[in-house]
Amino acid sequence: MTAYREQSRTQETIMLHSRNIVFTGVNQVEVLDEPVPELGPRQALLEARVSLISTGTEGICLSHLYDSGTHWDEWIKYPHHPGYSMVADVVAVGTEARLFRGRERVVSWTNHRRYNVMNEDALVPVPEGVSDEEAAWFAISLIVQNGVRSARHVLGEHVVVIGLGILGQLAVQYLRLLGARTVIAVDTAEARLEMARAHGATHCIQSTSDACREQVFEITGGLGADVVYDVTGNYRVLPDALRLLRRFGRVIVLGDTGQPSEQRLTGDLIRKGLQIIGTHATTPPPVSTDHARWSNAEMAALYFDYLR
Repeated sequence: MTAYREQSRTQETIMLHSRNIVFTGVNQVEVLDEPVPELGPRQALLEARVSLISTGTEGICLSHLYDSGTHWDEWIKYPHHPGYSMVADVVAVGTEARLFRGRERVVSWTNHRRYNVMNEDALVPVPEGVSDEEAAWFAISLIVQNGVRSARHVLGEHVVVIGLGILGQLAVQYLRLLGARTVIAVDTAEARLEMARAHGATHCIQSTSDACREQVFEITGGLGADVVYDVTGNYRVLPDALRLLRRFGRVIVLGDTGQPSEQRLTGDLIRKGLQIIGTHATTPPPVSTDHARWSNAEMAALYFDYLR
């Protein structure tokens, strides 16, 4: 950050600048020096420690891999500031700030900026014993937690997870904590399957989603899965996921495709009475209430507890 003073007739002000990563166009990335917004009364000025790169989301944003008219199209306008999972220090607070005093280590849904201003109630303290590198995954953890909660699992269910990237790996671990009877991990990469096996998967199938149906039904005693997670972000996977379910099963669409117009349904949806449940990072409540406990702050605190 650079700081400089601008003289006016009435007062002296300090304008702060920050070095930021910016997508200036399709497949165009620049590091720009930009002014930091003025600090509001209940806001905090943050200095970055670690910022996580979400390769899936940021790849879609950078390369314009999405349909016109989608939420991606509404969100991404160049120049676009990528990033949403940061560990930072609070370096200053507004005049009415109540939650922080400065120098606290926090996580925040912040872009890849060296300095930024955020509302203080959007920040979550990082406890001692949790490293910056571990804490930087908090937003990914929240996305998966939100998806797993939306399934409303009960003990003893047969669950399939298709796609074992970071989100899929976390889903496997949460599902075992929730008491799934079987967690069937499906991916084409052996290394991903080995990681899933080491962290809770009861069965691993090295296969594409369209070629694993026979094995899934064999593992589940001919019943099919109670719940299937599509964590791929690939529009081709949804019909395959529907075919893996038993009657009244649920598909959780945790991967956010940029081409939703290409997704297809099958007759299984009506014939078996299936449910398709969408989940997104923006759906948790902003604050915890009696009727909606699991806000982002609550889920982040739980993630940190699991790490310790």
